[in-house]
Amino acid sequence: MNHSTNDLEHQSNDPDLPRAEDADTKPASSIPPLARAQPWRLYGAILAALIVFGAGGWWLYQQLTHVFVTDARVAADIVAMSSRVPGWVTAVDVIEGDTAPHQGILVRIDDRESRLLVQELDAQLAGIARRREEIEARITLTDRQTTSQVTAKQAAVRAAEAVLAAVSAQRDLARQDNDRAEKLSPSGAIPRARLDQTRAALETTRQQALSAQADLENARAALVAAEVARGELTVLRTQLAELGPEEERLQAQRERASLDLEDRIIAMPFDGVVDRVFVDVGEYVTPGQRLLMVHNPERVRVEANVKETDIRFFRPGKEVAITVDALPGRRFEGTVTRVGQAATSEFALLPNPNPSGNFTKITQRLPVRIAAQQDGTELKPGMMVELEASTSD
Repeated sequence: MNHSTNDLEHQSNDPDLPRAEDADTKPASSIPPLARAQPWRLYGAILAALIVFGAGGWWLYQQLTHVFVTDARVAADIVAMSSRVPGWVTAVDVIEGDTAPHQGILVRIDDRESRLLVQELDAQLAGIARRREEIEARITLTDRQTTSQVTAKQAAVRAAEAVLAAVSAQRDLARQDNDRAEKLSPSGAIPRARLDQTRAALETTRQQALSAQADLENARAALVAAEVARGELTVLRTQLAELGPEEERLQAQRERASLDLEDRIIAMPFDGVVDRVFVDVGEYVTPGQRLLMVHNPERVRVEANVKETDIRFFRPGKEVAITVDALPGRRFEGTVTRVGQAATSEFALLPNPNPSGNFTKITQRLPVRIAAQQDGTELKPGMMVELEASTSD
């Protein structure tokens, strides 16, 4: 006890040591900063805990009420533009990334031979038209000529028939007179001279009848000749009819040549974007060779393989939210348009029929297609996106 008392007295006598009464009277400004900051640290820790718990609660709520797909991609119908004709590339009017309107020219192929062939066929078709006009003119002329000839020959035949009829009547009359004279002459009822006259008249009318018959036959032969000449119309009409199939054949060849000429211009099939260009000016291309790859930016979509346990939340018509890795902070609205009818494993190159009996259950995935709504062309094929679908509806 004595030692403690002495120590206290010694400390009280030491001017460098603080005294007990001085500690009670020290000002607040002399309190260390660490001691003053302790309440604010407490408040900050509480606020941080509230934020963490709030974020965790929100995350847990989202996990319980939504389905997330993180491996979806933006897709589009990328069209490979090919050539239908062979030839040298004379112009490439676009590069990768260019936009082109519908029917905008992308690539040109040498078209000199095709153009000349079209001109040649046009000339042949023009010749067919001139030949048709010529034959039609000949038909008109022949028809008029033969018609007048046939009419004249028919009149000549009728005249010859009339002459023959008159001569035949005279011959019959002369025969009757001669027959009476032959009967009366032996009895002396008529003189001999009268008999000779009737005989001469009969012979004359017979010759006249033969001459009239010959004239009639000549007239009929001339009529036949005129009618045969009119038969040339049939030949001309046949030639005119043959021009039809020939013209159709040339027209088909001309259309084929026109298609060949048109195919030497590779045009954009829609308002699209050029993704890849595989040819340069001066290259020789063959039919079916791939020249470009294009797609329509207005018809992009999102494709995902959804777990079979979550596929019920992606029925057609369901609204889903889309976030794009390349566009942080942006959300797009989408609508499920199609759900695959078979799991992706059914199309594997090496399917697993599991013949041994050893079985490991693996959750399968079904393809889902989603139509994305966008104002411009921000979504590009190949971009990674995430899908969010509610489980409540």
